[in-house]
Amino acid sequence: MASNYAGGQYKEYTAMLRQRMSELPSFCAEFFRGIENETLVRTRCAYAGDLRNFFRFVTTELPAFQGREVKSLTLSDLDAISATEIEMYLAHVSYYTAEDNREVVNQDRAKARKLSTIRSFYKYFCKKEKLKNNPPSLVDLPTIREKAIIRLEPNEVAILLDVVQSGDGLTEKQKKYHVRTQKRDLAILTLFLGTGIRISELVGIDMDDINFSANEFSIIRKGGNQDILVFGDEARAALLDYMLEREHIIAEEGHEEALFLSLQRKRITVRAVENLVEKYAAIAVPLKKISPHKLRSTYGTTLYRETGDIYLVADVLGHKDVNTTRKHYAAASEDRRRLAAKVVKLRED
Repeated sequence: MASNYAGGQYKEYTAMLRQRMSELPSFCAEFFRGIENETLVRTRCAYAGDLRNFFRFVTTELPAFQGREVKSLTLSDLDAISATEIEMYLAHVSYYTAEDNREVVNQDRAKARKLSTIRSFYKYFCKKEKLKNNPPSLVDLPTIREKAIIRLEPNEVAILLDVVQSGDGLTEKQKKYHVRTQKRDLAILTLFLGTGIRISELVGIDMDDINFSANEFSIIRKGGNQDILVFGDEARAALLDYMLEREHIIAEEGHEEALFLSLQRKRITVRAVENLVEKYAAIAVPLKKISPHKLRSTYGTTLYRETGDIYLVADVLGHKDVNTTRKHYAAASEDRRRLAAKVVKLRED
């Protein structure tokens, strides 16, 4: 079941969270216990990483704390930090060199997330009356500029699937691997384009999650809930074709149930799927930067265009809030803008 993969992910993120917490001041443990019931372990892990970076900035860049160990910081120390110093931190993370000499660049969206983490942290301890001041609340979130939705047009979808099926345009080296992965890759691309599945949901599918009698399969959603997705005839054909091949592949120990395998006979990773999508898309639509999420956007846009039902789109895509769906798919689409250009007459014919 897909829940086996989700359980493995939970253990992995829990171990990572504990490792990061071991580098933080002791009072942070109370914060993570306090938010456990309302957040995913992956979210808490990201919070721990953000807090670790913030505390490192405090002990290396702020004169009052320079030379201190991160773990030696106290809540009283945090009470002494000003809103101006929080703004200095946001300016710092725009571009800095990490401890491993890696150059790190953060755009507005990433900076907004880091500030949100610090806000949540201060808000928690202010609510517990263990902090008197809340400087992050005085700092404005960076403005997030909405990006146009990049998606494939119907003819581009056909071209992309043709490339996956034929291998045309691949290098000679890529063609050697394509012989072994063609059916798998076609099934993966068809699922993205035919169901709007998330990449994290796709890599977690096990063989016994698929029910060909009802043309459906079970997945574990982003929030940890189990759900059912229904696929059409094209996805059914691609999946059946791949399954006939998959049944003869002996997977590595611990990966026996996984539907999609790498060439190493292990459950395929998120990064591997991203790479294969980018590889085929670069040939089919070289002027568009296509990722698995863009394929999901293509499905959502097509479904809304065909049905006009925003609630159906939200349900199929697994959005908890329909406003999220409306924001991305019910805005003035290119089709409606073209209609607007036609109906406004400047002079009578």
